[in-house]
Amino acid sequence: MNVDLSGARWFKSSRSDASKDCVEVAFLDAGVIGVRDSKNPTEGALVFCPDEWDAFTAGVAGGKFNHR
Repeated sequence: MNVDLSGARWFKSSRSDASKDCVEVAFLDAGVIGVRDSKNPTEGALVFCPDEWDAFTAGVAGGKFNHR
């Protein structure tokens, strides 16, 4: 999928503070969602369709990725 990220408005979680590195998210045209590393914003982004994003966020909320 080739998506133009030039006009994306990236944001961090409200739980993130300025001194920590984290991911940034942007809701893009055609309903897709971009995710990038705040330490390397020019290195590109992962892009998810809405169904993929919903599955990912449901997994996070459900503790699927807690590996401690």
